[in-house]
Amino acid sequence: MNDPIFTSWDETHSALWGHQPLRLQHRLHQSPLFSREALADLIDTYPRDRYSLVHMGAPGQRKFWREGETGGLPGAQVIESIAQGRMWLNLRNVETVDRRYRDTLDAMFEELARRVPGFSPAKSTCGILISSPNAQVYYHADLPGQHLWQIIGAKRVYVYPSTPPFVTPRHLEDIALFDVEVDMPYAPWYDAHAQVMELSPGQMLSWPLNAPHRVENLDCLNVSMTVSFVDEPIRRKQIVNLANGMLRHRFGREPASHAITGPGYWSKAVMQKLLRDGAWVKKERAARRAVDFRLDAARPGQILELSAPA
Repeated sequence: MNDPIFTSWDETHSALWGHQPLRLQHRLHQSPLFSREALADLIDTYPRDRYSLVHMGAPGQRKFWREGETGGLPGAQVIESIAQGRMWLNLRNVETVDRRYRDTLDAMFEELARRVPGFSPAKSTCGILISSPNAQVYYHADLPGQHLWQIIGAKRVYVYPSTPPFVTPRHLEDIALFDVEVDMPYAPWYDAHAQVMELSPGQMLSWPLNAPHRVENLDCLNVSMTVSFVDEPIRRKQIVNLANGMLRHRFGREPASHAITGPGYWSKAVMQKLLRDGAWVKKERAARRAVDFRLDAARPGQILELSAPA
């Protein structure tokens, strides 16, 4: 992709980037990498440990969040099941699976580095979200920097302030420790304080670090790309959030600091490095991410319980 990825950038966007939610125009939706056929081919060979398939409650109904698997269905059939169901498929870290997406991601950040003074993250990743008509993503926050690129369909995004009570240090600690974003408390009155924006193909949305958000698909199949990035301050905040989560949940101690410099920070960096791959952390995360269904090959849009006979 030799042409600029952003098609509507001006100097105000450079000044506001990372400080306010921004909706910008792009041309990724024109790339053959994101056609329905190309995505079906990608799903056909996607590694099992690199995707999440999530089934969630309907808008206005009881909140639930279940993880499942495609059951080895062909990619085109997976997309059709999503189009007729209430779920979304997250192809995580797609840049590590197909080099073409890595090249697209690199071009994006090279362009951002030219447009935003001082913006040069050390690490960037991307995922592809394929989601059902009227599906939703519950209120949550992300630890890395994040933006959302709309490719197919349309959605409504609510972005909330990155301050208490909408997000607190404890919320971020729990996300870092348990690796689940959607357990954050939410109250309907939060919406009065949100910026609400609709995204259509060729639009992207960025927001300030850790700003909570939720998503409602309109009545159409959606394909989006999520982009995450980490620079040194973000990396250190993630280390502190994980360490403080361990102090709170593993050792019953109230964290006294969120500093990302000094002796306290370095002590926490060592502690979380020693414990993050341990049995206790793995057990806590596994308990929150059980895989308990698969797609029904005979009934597009329906699921089968893994504990039940096929």
